[in-house]
Formats: sequence, C-alpha cells, structure tokens
Amino acid sequence: MTPIRLATRAAHEVVLAFGWQRAIIAFVAGAVSVLAMAPIGAWPVLFLTFPVLVWLVDGSTAGRWGGIGTAALAGWCFGFGYFVAGLYWVGYAFLVDAKTFGWLLPVAVAGLPAYLAIYTALGLAAARLLWIRGPARILALAATMTIAEWLRGHVLTGFPWNTFGYAFMQPLVLGQSISLVGIWGLTFLALAICASPAVLADEPEDTRHPYRWPVVGLVILAALAGYGGTRLRLHPTAFVSGVKLRIMQPNLQQDARFNYSAKNEVMAHYLSLSGRSTGPQSEGLHGVTHLIWPESAFPFFLAQEPDALAQIVALLKPGTELITGAVRAVPPVPGSRAIRAYNSVYVIDPDGSIRGIYDKVHLVPFGEYLPFQSFLESLGLQQLTKQAGGFLSGDRRRVMDVGHAPKMMPLICYEAVFPGEAVPDNERPGWLVNVTNDGWFGISSGPYQHFQQARALAIAEGLPLVRAANTGISAVIDPVGRVTASLPLGVEGVFDAGLPRAIAKTIYVKFGNSALILFLVVSVLLVGRRRFRA
Repeated sequence: MTPIRLATRAAHEVVLAFGWQRAIIAFVAGAVSVLAMAPIGAWPVLFLTFPVLVWLVDGSTAGRWGGIGTAALAGWCFGFGYFVAGLYWVGYAFLVDAKTFGWLLPVAVAGLPAYLAIYTALGLAAARLLWIRGPARILALAATMTIAEWLRGHVLTGFPWNTFGYAFMQPLVLGQSISLVGIWGLTFLALAICASPAVLADEPEDTRHPYRWPVVGLVILAALAGYGGTRLRLHPTAFVSGVKLRIMQPNLQQDARFNYSAKNEVMAHYLSLSGRSTGPQSEGLHGVTHLIWPESAFPFFLAQEPDALAQIVALLKPGTELITGAVRAVPPVPGSRAIRAYNSVYVIDPDGSIRGIYDKVHLVPFGEYLPFQSFLESLGLQQLTKQAGGFLSGDRRRVMDVGHAPKMMPLICYEAVFPGEAVPDNERPGWLVNVTNDGWFGISSGPYQHFQQARALAIAEGLPLVRAANTGISAVIDPVGRVTASLPLGVEGVFDAGLPRAIAKTIYVKFGNSALILFLVVSVLLVGRRRFRA
C-alpha cells in the first residue's frame, strides 16, 4: 500500500471520528509522542502523531464557533495524553513521604497534565481560527502550537518541560540547531516538518504534488543535520588549562537528605566519597581545583554548623575549592519565629571561608513554595521540602568568581530548563554549573529528560555545563553538547574531568528569538494570503 493510500485511510478514520473515539485517538497520539523525548529519543514517531493533530483540526467543523471548541477539546486530549505519559514521574516525589503527601499523588499525576493540556487546547483552537485547505494549514498549526508552547514556558512562572523542539536533541547533529534558532524556533520546525505528511491525504484539488511537502520537510531536516555536523567538526573539545574538576554523586535517599539526625552519616559519606581518586593511584584531592557537590547537599544549615565546615576544611587541599548546594537560613521577620531560607550555592575556599553565595531565583511551585502560600498553609498544606513559609527567591542571577577557573554561572535544579533566561545578557560566564537533586523522581524518565534539557542549554549558549546530581545524571558537557565524562542514574561515585572551554556566542545568543518571530510572521502572512484569496 502506497504512503498516500495509508495516509488517506488514517486521515479518513481521524476526521470522521467523534465523541469518545475522537478523544481516545487524540489521547493516544499525544501519549505516543512522548517516545520522541528522552530517554527513548525516537523522534521519527512524530511523523505519525503530528499529522493526527492536523486531521483532528480538519475534522473540527461541527458545533458552535466554526468548530473551535471541538478543536480545543481534541487539543486538550492530545496534551493530556502527552503530559500524563511524559510527566508520570512527578508522582514519585509524593511517595518520598507517603504518609504526608501520598494522598496528593492522583492530583499530581493527573492535575498537572490536565492544566498543561490547556495550552495544547489553546494551540489547536487558534489553529482552527486560521484554518484553510491545503499545505499552508501546516504552517498555521506550527505557528499556533509554538505560541501555545511558548506560553506554557512563561505563564505562571512557566514550565517548558518537554517542549516539542527537544525531540530534535537526538542525534547530536540535529541538536546543534538550538544554537541557531533556540528551543522555540526548533519547536516550530519540529511541528512543521513532522506534520507535513498530513498533506499526503489531501484531495487533489487542495494539494498538487503532495509528496513535495514531506520532501521539503526532509530537505530542511537534512540541512539542519548538515549544519550540525559542520559545527561539531569546527568545535572539537578543548579544555581550560590548569583546571581539574571532581564531581561527587552521593546517591542518597531523600529521607537522609532532609533528616537532621542523619547529619553525621551524610557528612561521612560525602567526605569518604569525595576523597576517592578516579585514577590508578589513590591521591585524594591532589590536583583537584574544584570539588562539586549537588543541590541542597546537607540536612542542616551549613553556615550554622562549624563542625561540618571544619570537616570540609580538613578535606580540601590548598588550591581546591568546594562548590556545593546548601540551604541558607536568614533571620526571621520581626514578630515571627519561622526560619526563612534560600536554596543556595556556596563557593567555599580551602580555609573554610565562603567566597560567594548564589540564591535560587526560579523556584519550583509546590516543591519549594506554595502559590498563595499563607492561605494554603492555613488549610494545612505544605510544599514537598516542608520549609515553613516556603523558600525565598533570590534577587537575580549572577556569575561567581572561582579560583583557577573562568567565572561560572550557577543554576539550581530546573533553572537550567528555561532557555533565554538562564544566562543574563550582561554577564556571560565561562561555564555553567547545574547542581540538582533528581532523587525525588527515582529511576524514571524524569532525570533523563532533565539532563537532556540541560544539555540543550549548553548548546544554545555555547558554554560548557557541569552537572552534579544527587542520584544522577552527573556529567561534564562541552559547549556543543558532547558529554566528556559522566556517571549514570542511580549509582554513587565520583569522577574527575577537565573543564571544556567556552566558544563564541552562538547566533541564538546574539539574536535571541528573531528566527522564531520570522517563522511566525511568514506563516501568518502566507496563511492570511490564502484565506484572503479564498
């Protein structure tokens, strides 16, 4: 059976479906689309699922407002399937303390996807407003869905997790396109290219030479791969002279990391693990310039524990600095006894002095703070970290001085997944340090997705990224996305590595989302021209 006949049969089934059948088709297509993301990375599956979005809009003609509501419902079902399958691992965090948070598990597993699917619904509803017959409707879909994804990444602090452009992160030659157009531009291209086979089912009067459009999509994809291959050849990994990193991955269970009574056990584990050499002879920290520990490393306030600082000083060698995550306490407000705290990164010199502190700016809703904090706390709710009053947010992102190395930009947890926001325009560092604790999410797809998005940030910025994660994946990534050293998920250990050199600012850094704006403007003009002619 020819591709045109296969597409025609599939389109016929989708366009004519209604009721629960239509909802199930949309849900399954969304769920299958997650196979394009880490850890599987089977991005060609989008050539099967994105055409379903086109045909769902084609079939949205019944009801009020020209089928806009019908399209929105189909979009919501697609998004709900996509986010349930892609974010199921969020529920693991509610099992860490099941007695306290277990009852919220269904809310997290279904409620978050239900909310995020609203953006997919808006994308398909807007597409229906612009809808026309013929190939140009593919651009209408790509434009409105990209805008919906951008909104998802920004509204209510934003959550751009698994936006469709990340599908092109594998293989690495395709991932280089992020340095050109950014993740939002790549999201547009992923939608437009992978939805193009939908035109194979068009009527002859609507689309002449239907094979032309998927071929054009493949040519664009090949051009992106060609650019990526050239970029990788032009930028072999080079290392900063005199810098030796040691990344420690403790693989501690969450109950130990937040239990003060486990203080001595945690410190002993960190010190023993950090002193191990990854070379053939045990030399401790000899030659190591920077020891890096993960996010919120201690079940106590580090600056208030002199004995812990003394143990760190005893561990560090002259010329070795510690970069570590830690919770930082600040005095309570007058009239209150509640301790306020920041989720922070400390840089500690060999003599125990604190060289610098960075406070996390972009906090995780429900994990580190509650929206409408006072009201929800009055109802007995609390965030997963159980910090009374929630964590405080830092004032801004800033680079930090570290000895024997270029200035670095710290990023805590999912601060690394906000493209265009992670690195301020006026402060370009020499490297990025992402400390995180993905132990909340167990052995699931979540940490792999998080790692993939941090890797995309390195490519977009043209900066090396060093990642220290409690349970993994810890890694050193060069500025074009190569992993030069790493530890897998779910193991304890340390590894030593050099610090890759940064490269020049990427086109994306220089011009931001200009490519995305161009894509959107051209799409609207082409679609509008067709509608005006009709």
